[in-house]
Amino acid sequence: MVKISLCMIVKDEQDVLARCLDHIKDIVDEIVIVDTGSTDNTKQIAMRYTDQVYDYIWQDDFAAARNFAFSKGTKDYLFWLDADDVVLEQDAEKLLQLKQTLSPEVDMVMMQYHVAFDKEGNPSFSYERERLVKREKGYQWKGAVHEAITPSGNILHTDIAITHQKLHPSDPDRNLRILEKIKKNTELDPRQQFYYARELMNHHRDKEAILVFRNFLDSGKGWVENNINACLDLSQCYQRLGQKQKALESLFYSFIFDRPRAEICCEIGACFLREERYQQAIYWYQAALQCDKEDSKGGFILPDCYDFIPNIQLCVCYDRIGELQTAYQYHQVTERLKPHHPMVVHNKNYFQSIL
Repeated sequence: MVKISLCMIVKDEQDVLARCLDHIKDIVDEIVIVDTGSTDNTKQIAMRYTDQVYDYIWQDDFAAARNFAFSKGTKDYLFWLDADDVVLEQDAEKLLQLKQTLSPEVDMVMMQYHVAFDKEGNPSFSYERERLVKREKGYQWKGAVHEAITPSGNILHTDIAITHQKLHPSDPDRNLRILEKIKKNTELDPRQQFYYARELMNHHRDKEAILVFRNFLDSGKGWVENNINACLDLSQCYQRLGQKQKALESLFYSFIFDRPRAEICCEIGACFLREERYQQAIYWYQAALQCDKEDSKGGFILPDCYDFIPNIQLCVCYDRIGELQTAYQYHQVTERLKPHHPMVVHNKNYFQSIL
């Protein structure tokens, strides 16, 4: 059985750190906590779980901090969590089983990261992350923000999930500040360009974001899934600026990089639905239902785009063109998927009144 070092970076996490460690302490063999400047009781809490608590002077560089934490791990594999992450019981069982059966030939283990949830608690936004890596391979984190280890070596993909349960909002301007500080002194690499554009978009600086997204895509150096998501984000920027044609063209541009994703197909469908071009919208929502989540491995996944959203929008489209029986059939699918969703309840009352 392999041994695992949990290596974390933390700052002012007194409200969540114990919760995180309680979920994982009986699975890992070593806990390394690197504190980047806490002013609360984070370090005291950490010391209840491990004597390997280190101070680290923050340098506006998440990758540097994580590499320092990884340098302190001594076991076969290095594992990372953020303080507001938890490993739920069913995933803890899977992780323990993986630990007992993991082949030493595996260099990197990918796990799901659930970061947003619907009212029923089901993941509504997930993506795959490099979560467990072989120490002797010397993997390095890269990127001052949205840091990552480039996947390489013998990679194992799993359905084990880490669940992000944030209690307090983080500083919404932090990442943008760091990236703009870097940009003053050096050229951003492609991955940093992508995330800089996203930060600009999130701050509604759409015209600037468009330029950075386009430079990123034109470089031809982005990861496939980042390229596809850049097209989706670029479309949103154009939509907000009222440039509908360019918004649609940005979505179609994503097909250059790989097979269509359901997220893209749903957004194309939404573009046509807003224009009341129902037949075109129907085509793209049906296309979304044919997409496979497996094609999006490593990318940002909105699970509802693979079932609930296309079905409920097909219900709307067929209703608008007067095909009520077909609309009702799609409504029945949404009832099975999310019977208590407000839109489903509304549609149920609607169909009861007309059928």
